[in-house]
Amino acid sequence: MVKRVPYTGGEKESLHASLERHRSVVLWKLDGLDDEQLRRPMTPSGTTLLGLVKHLASVEYGWFCQVFGRETEPLPFVDDDPEADLRVEPGETTAGILAFYARARAAADRSIAETGLEEAGVVPWSGATVSMRWTLIHMIEETARHAGHMDIVRELIDGATGDHPGD
Repeated sequence: MVKRVPYTGGEKESLHASLERHRSVVLWKLDGLDDEQLRRPMTPSGTTLLGLVKHLASVEYGWFCQVFGRETEPLPFVDDDPEADLRVEPGETTAGILAFYARARAAADRSIAETGLEEAGVVPWSGATVSMRWTLIHMIEETARHAGHMDIVRELIDGATGDHPGD
């Protein structure tokens, strides 16, 4: 079943549903592929489907948890290696990265549920103050952008296309 943004829902409910809709596309783009396909670099910059999932897990933890003072697990951000969170390391498994994304989404969902839209957090890497509303909008943009990348990468791997499952 495709997640829909409610036509008459409240603001927070609608923003969260939009984020969840794009998250479901991210996972759908992996369906039916083997480990080699998920790790296969498909662009000159080395973009892989699994690397995009790792990145999205990392930024969900960063924006929804670190910014709002919640715990995270260790994140793969490295100051002198801006691609570290996009790269799948040899010891990382597909199951491990998918579990990391599931934990990040669950932690983000708790933060979203427990934080008002107007409540502010401080971005530790820049010092900016942002509201939960801004963070939800930013993460909808981020997830949709990378779901689009995943759509292209998936098409290059096996020709599969589509916006959302069941559409």
